[in-house]
Amino acid sequence: MFKPSIPDALVSQVSNISRTDRWMIYRRLQELGISCWCPADGSLWVEIDCAVDVMLLCSTVQQLIASRQELINWLERCWYTELPLMSDICNSLEMEQSRSVV
Repeated sequence: MFKPSIPDALVSQVSNISRTDRWMIYRRLQELGISCWCPADGSLWVEIDCAVDVMLLCSTVQQLIASRQELINWLERCWYTELPLMSDICNSLEMEQSRSVV
């Protein structure tokens, strides 16, 4: 087991992935600035410091192990997901703040 560089970080092993894919994941995580190790035994260890690290790890693994159709379906779901506009969020916050002042 590897000691995390940040005391509260979680270190986890990525398993059930081919050795070639682990190296590709390792290189991509390094590009993303996520601490990870790929020792001589071929295992991959990743330091998870925050929720963004988890999402980036999941996304990186998904890109390598998911089928083309799964990736297309995921992209279509993202494309059609409606998110609130930032202006709507700001207006809601302003309304809540004005109510609490009164």
